[in-house]
Amino acid sequence: MSPETVARWQFGITTVYHYLFIPLTISLSLLTAALQTVWTKTGNAAYLRLTKFFGKLFLINFAMGVVTGIVQEFQFGMNWSEYSRFVGDIFGAPLALEALIAFFLESTFLGVWIFGWGRLSKRVHLAAIWLGSVGTLISSIFIIAANSWMQNPVGATFNSGVGRAELADFGAVLTNPVFLTQWTHTITSCFLTGGAFIAGVAFYRLVKANAEKAPQADLIAYRKGARFGAWVLLVAGLATVVTGDLLGKTMVDTQPIKMAAAEAVYDATEDGEFAILAGLNPTEDSFRLELPIPGFLNWLYGTDVVQGINDLTVQWETDGYRQNSFNEGVDEGQEQLQREYAERLQELGVDDIVPPVGISFWSFRLMIGIGLLAVLGGIYILVAIRKDKTPRFNGWVTCVAILMPLLPLIANSFGWIFTEMGRQPWIVNGVLPTALAVSPSVTTGVLWLSLILYTLIYGVLAVFEVRLLLKYIKVGLPPETDVAKVDLGQDEDAPLSFAY
Repeated sequence: MSPETVARWQFGITTVYHYLFIPLTISLSLLTAALQTVWTKTGNAAYLRLTKFFGKLFLINFAMGVVTGIVQEFQFGMNWSEYSRFVGDIFGAPLALEALIAFFLESTFLGVWIFGWGRLSKRVHLAAIWLGSVGTLISSIFIIAANSWMQNPVGATFNSGVGRAELADFGAVLTNPVFLTQWTHTITSCFLTGGAFIAGVAFYRLVKANAEKAPQADLIAYRKGARFGAWVLLVAGLATVVTGDLLGKTMVDTQPIKMAAAEAVYDATEDGEFAILAGLNPTEDSFRLELPIPGFLNWLYGTDVVQGINDLTVQWETDGYRQNSFNEGVDEGQEQLQREYAERLQELGVDDIVPPVGISFWSFRLMIGIGLLAVLGGIYILVAIRKDKTPRFNGWVTCVAILMPLLPLIANSFGWIFTEMGRQPWIVNGVLPTALAVSPSVTTGVLWLSLILYTLIYGVLAVFEVRLLLKYIKVGLPPETDVAKVDLGQDEDAPLSFAY
């Protein structure tokens, strides 16, 4: 196995693991702020108890996200030094802003929120959680802007004298059409995850509390939490479909071969059939459609002709890399950096621009299918608890409660696998091949050692994460007496502990 392959495995594994915490961090911070806002406005103790309950789970997740995210920064310099050298002037700018603005905003005001219970006024304390939540959103803006630039390298030029890309227009990076659609799609999928998490946990606790003859106040609070999470899930699910459609159309313009691989379309066609399923290995020779929907791709792409892998490959071989329809002029659809670096690519002899079709095809469908299952779970919860009904505690309820938080996380992971694997063989689309971005001095042995160590460490962290979450989910809502102390500003000891 080459160093490039192991480095890609390492970055993929650590990134997918790290991203398990990101959707929950972003969504739970804002949803917790929303619950506290309702309590501040209404004085309803049920919302304060839900705020403290889910706020605790949010903080556990936030801490794990910070720890696992540190590794990502080191990999850019250690395993991908050629990439960092080539695009550091551009890629480093949004990452630096994320650290300087977003991370400090998050850490400062979340700290104020944690230790401010009973010490700050309700409105000041509420402002702290909102500012911390805004920090998570700002963080996502800069991170997605950096990733979107790799998908569509706008606002940059190639300096042949030093052999690297340079930033020419930072405004173009922040108005990149891929960024605008990818960020909105990412955020809506985060709320899909957060809504499913709250709905699943609250639903489980509601059924369990009812079976244990818990006080009526507990049942009321859990029911409110389950409904709140389920409605967030449904609204976010609809928004995710809309933003996903917009992102797909943007990728047709900027990364047509990625979308051709996602649909296993090899030859251009005017009757774009969308295959719900296909053979396990959808290559050109063995590919077969299962449950095809005629013409659906034309509507999905917004084009009369759906480009195929073979046509786009011929385009590359004859005209060089272009983004838009192969019927347009040679320079149309190219970003400045892609045009300026085209001659260098010819010298390097880059001749294979086809991403892994099987991975692109199935990850795209698993992302959609698993996300829709989560939405169906939200509908089931709303139906199950309608008119203040409470289902009996059984294996089915436990299964739904476990799957609800997991399904969106899995769908998110497949979405990012498609996003990154569909970009291959490029690390910067149409400019820098992934094979040329790996550190030249890093050996396969060193990479294997670090990969094994990361896997072991992350495995241990996963055990601690799950145990902590299960522990505090099992504990459930804080007692009403503790809530009354906070409401009266008499909670002197709670702010000094992690459980506040």
